[in-house]
Amino acid sequence: MNISTVDLVVLVAYMVGILAVGLLSVRRLTLTGEQYFLAGRTLRWPVVGAALFASNISTIHLVGLAEGGYQHGLVIGNFEWMATFTLILLSLVFVPFYFRTRISTLPEFLERRYGPATRTIMAVMAIAAALLIHIGISLYAGAAIFEEFFGVDVYASILVISIFTAVYTVLGGLKAVVVTETIQAVILLVGAVVVTGLALLALPDAGVSSLADLQAATRPDQLHMLQADNSKGFAWYAILLGYPILGVWYWCSDQTIVQRVLGARDQVQAQRGALFAGALKILPVFLMVLPGVFGYALFRGEVGDDARRILPVMIHRLVPIGLRGLIAAALLAALMSTIAAALNSVGTLVAVDIVGRIRPATSDRAQVRIGRVSAVVVMVLAMAWSTQGGRFDTIFEAINKMPAQFLAPPISTVFVWGVFWRRGTRQAALTTLVAGFALGVVAFLVDLPAFGDVQWITSSERGLGVSFMMQAFWGFCICSAIFVATSLVTPAPPAAQTDDTTWPDPLQVVLHGRLRGVGDPRVLAGLLFALMVVLYAVFR
Repeated sequence: MNISTVDLVVLVAYMVGILAVGLLSVRRLTLTGEQYFLAGRTLRWPVVGAALFASNISTIHLVGLAEGGYQHGLVIGNFEWMATFTLILLSLVFVPFYFRTRISTLPEFLERRYGPATRTIMAVMAIAAALLIHIGISLYAGAAIFEEFFGVDVYASILVISIFTAVYTVLGGLKAVVVTETIQAVILLVGAVVVTGLALLALPDAGVSSLADLQAATRPDQLHMLQADNSKGFAWYAILLGYPILGVWYWCSDQTIVQRVLGARDQVQAQRGALFAGALKILPVFLMVLPGVFGYALFRGEVGDDARRILPVMIHRLVPIGLRGLIAAALLAALMSTIAAALNSVGTLVAVDIVGRIRPATSDRAQVRIGRVSAVVVMVLAMAWSTQGGRFDTIFEAINKMPAQFLAPPISTVFVWGVFWRRGTRQAALTTLVAGFALGVVAFLVDLPAFGDVQWITSSERGLGVSFMMQAFWGFCICSAIFVATSLVTPAPPAAQTDDTTWPDPLQVVLHGRLRGVGDPRVLAGLLFALMVVLYAVFR
């Protein structure tokens, strides 16, 4: 597919416009450390929610969810809907502690709960996650898609996208990031609506005029969210057990995501923002996964078994010239928002958690400068790593499999046990992070096809047949055993360390204090939870 002049104008106008908006949003601000890293703690819930959604939905999602819908069906949508439940956990369980302790980063919270050594290790792990997953793999996916769509060289795409995104992120900080992310969330949704609507309008021409026709034109399990067969790793029990481990790491403890919440003006705005993002996460099933199912009914003769081609084929066959530029802008918006989010979090982690801890007297101006320099360095390293993205089978699996093996289990363990069990000790947290990360890296290397042609853990034919979702669950179980055992043989932490970082019992999450009307986060969370139960009942 070659890009037309009209589409090119739309795409270039978008890139220049988003750069200008990002820089103009901070033109009259004095960028202190708090302003640069946390937007001065002034964000309201709509911006927080939109920024959470935009920083999560990347080009990988737009392409990967359509590919998953084509190949596996609506079951892939569980990665979106299960996120809603973990965003409820973020709002009710974790946000109160993050605001009570007035932290700037998630590693800082671990220092309050466990000690300084844990903070440093967590910061290093978070930087690695941002470099390898949030930026590196996203860059490769975006560049590969632009090569498929427009014939643009992968390396040229990586360079141009990186420069545009880094400029407003490095110069403007979190304020510029969330302002642009809010705009990008709208563009992203508009682009997804266009593709979905055009696919829906094309179905009658393919003989699909009713739900019964769609069921007849697709595989029997393609329109169901819940499946019993675990041969592909997506059985209902694998998702139920494995996703919460990934979800707590990503939505509740990953600096790239939670930094938007920390920039809220107060606790209630942060909690409502997280719940708003949870509501937005309902949409991708209908706007990104379902189009892949429609594509199966429309173009399976042309696409065949190469599911990665479904979105490019749909855009080529269904979207007229002019609107293709809008879709390209949506893809670019998704990519830029994810990279911007990760870059800003990396600058925060280096300046606040590493340099700030080593040299507490570092000035505000120096912290901002350090944050900018570190973001540039990580951007360059991520660009180099992104060229290795072709080693993975599918990009969508890569961004979930990597954290499932060596990031999510140890980090989720120390956060979950930390807020619900006062007996958890600093020695236990330190041991769990180091041992869990080391074991996970070994599992990842053993299972990486780059070191052979067999996934020795994941493959059901020549390996153990343990899906990456179940690897996350079993990893959490192993890390929990390490955490509990180490805690019981080491001295209990002092009460001063746990009073502001631990719930006295799980029921207090919803029973503390009196309800403040329908706007109370607990009421809103209950309504959102009920909506999700209804949706699962309908699409089970």
